[in-house]
Amino acid sequence: MTPEVPTKVRLDRWLWAARFFKTRSLATQAVTGGRVHVNGDRVKPARAVQTGDTLSINTGETKFVVQVLSVAEKRGPAKIARTLYQETEESIVAREKATELKKLQGNGAVVHAPVQRPGKRDRRKIRSFTRKE
Repeated sequence: MTPEVPTKVRLDRWLWAARFFKTRSLATQAVTGGRVHVNGDRVKPARAVQTGDTLSINTGETKFVVQVLSVAEKRGPAKIARTLYQETEESIVAREKATELKKLQGNGAVVHAPVQRPGKRDRRKIRSFTRKE
């Protein structure tokens, strides 16, 4: 017997298998929160995804628009995950522009972690600064 290849898979499971999210629960939260659209429509996590569907995925600051090439129910290596979808040219260009813009803007105020915990005097200074005394 050969294992049957599924033709449709739950959206949250596919997003997890394609490695857009680390866990299925994060994928479910993203879909429920409206950060994932299938063919331009807001959907539920149990929506079936099949080959040919267009997904718009917003993960934090990065936005992907991908075409589903194949479906998988199980998470595999990253090389196999990349074969599940193809990112559109417009999405690649927009993502590269956003990355370049972010580099040009810089971080502005870079905050470094303190070397040690603040002492009694430092805590007093922090309190007086935050309370504007």
